[in-house]
Amino acid sequence: MTPISQTTTAVTPLRPSAHFTAETSWLNDPNGLVHHDGLYHLFFQTNPFGSTWGNISWGHATSTDLVSWEEKPIAIPANEQEMAFSGSAVVDSRNTAGFAADGETALVAIYTSARPPVGEAPGLQTQSLAYSVDAGTTWTRYSGNPVLDIDSSEFRDPKVFWHGGDDGHWVMVVVEAVARKVLFYTSPNLIDWSFSSGFGPAHATGGVWECPDLFPLQVDSTGETRWVLVVSMNPGARAGGSGTQYFVGDFDGTTFVAERLSTSDDPDSYDWLDYGRDYYAAVSFNNTPDGRRLMIGWASNWDYANKTPTAPWRSAMSLVREISLTRTADGRCRLRQTPVLPVHADGVTVSEHLIPLDLGQRSTIVLDTDGVGHEHVRLHFERDEAGAHLIFEREDSGLTDFHSTFAAPNRVPIGTHLESPMNVQIVVDATIIEVFLGDGVQTVTEQVFPAAPLRSARTVRHA
Repeated sequence: MTPISQTTTAVTPLRPSAHFTAETSWLNDPNGLVHHDGLYHLFFQTNPFGSTWGNISWGHATSTDLVSWEEKPIAIPANEQEMAFSGSAVVDSRNTAGFAADGETALVAIYTSARPPVGEAPGLQTQSLAYSVDAGTTWTRYSGNPVLDIDSSEFRDPKVFWHGGDDGHWVMVVVEAVARKVLFYTSPNLIDWSFSSGFGPAHATGGVWECPDLFPLQVDSTGETRWVLVVSMNPGARAGGSGTQYFVGDFDGTTFVAERLSTSDDPDSYDWLDYGRDYYAAVSFNNTPDGRRLMIGWASNWDYANKTPTAPWRSAMSLVREISLTRTADGRCRLRQTPVLPVHADGVTVSEHLIPLDLGQRSTIVLDTDGVGHEHVRLHFERDEAGAHLIFEREDSGLTDFHSTFAAPNRVPIGTHLESPMNVQIVVDATIIEVFLGDGVQTVTEQVFPAAPLRSARTVRHA
């Protein structure tokens, strides 16, 4: 592989402590999220040779608490035949693929093989396997790759899970990116796949669809089980550039049916996983203890991801969020997201603020450096004839001139289903701000690049 380097004239001295970053390299989509033998495994898209996108391989990190991560050697390196694009990992406890010997359990990664162009023919994207029989320490590519090939250059990002009991089957959720379609395949063994159905295009279609996920959740107020289909899209998200939407519905093992499809072309009529500019490609962990649904996203945006002012690392993951489903006062099922936070403060610079707000009164929350510098972020809460909204301003947050739109404000509608007074939880960790409105029914994630940590939060009430 040819090394890629990046030179910057000014970089932030800050690095997040509770948001995972690769030590010395580029990072994007989370991959292969799985729990096994007491460890959470986070795989991720990385360039082992530089801090911009390229030479894409699967990096690897592990954690016991979802906050402190230990980076491991590259799990699936790019080679001359392919780059290893996004995908998922499963614990093949039934040994359906036959990779494990007696006394072993195989972890199986299902990833997109991004093959280079041949002559005038475009490069193909196919689905391939790699497996580990030593608890994720080393990985071997399956000799029969690819296991799914539809002769497409825009076919990627498989999320795989087991559906049903002992008589169940594997399900693969994958996208035809440019067609804005989610496809569903089934398999008895992770190797032989049969097409089942498709979903889409629907709702936001202004960019390619990527990084799908599908999982069941019980509605907290009724106990009914609904399925949530998550789809990321770039560009064309409601806040600009990259973003992630979701659909709530039913899944019978082969077909997903959404319970609500908006007929409006207003993006605010859709369900967005996050309303900020820096939450993308979010997917959930497989095989979590006690059936918890835990999700992590890439805290960046393709508009400026290759230019953010950090070195030698670039990009971070979001905090892990525990996901639940609630039916709000307007009758709709919506996701609630609760951050997994550090349990102690030793060596951790995370600031958390919980602020009750009256949505009937104009207010501004100011995050600043507590006198160390002049950098700050303003969160304006206002109401007009269109309803309540939050304006996230990062114009004076530090380094902003690396991209023409980075400093522009983000106007976020606050759903009418959120009651007043509303709790606002703000988590600040060096370059990442995550805002949770109404106990996490609506979230906003944004990057900032100050010279000193934004430790202080004060609320200004306006007449």
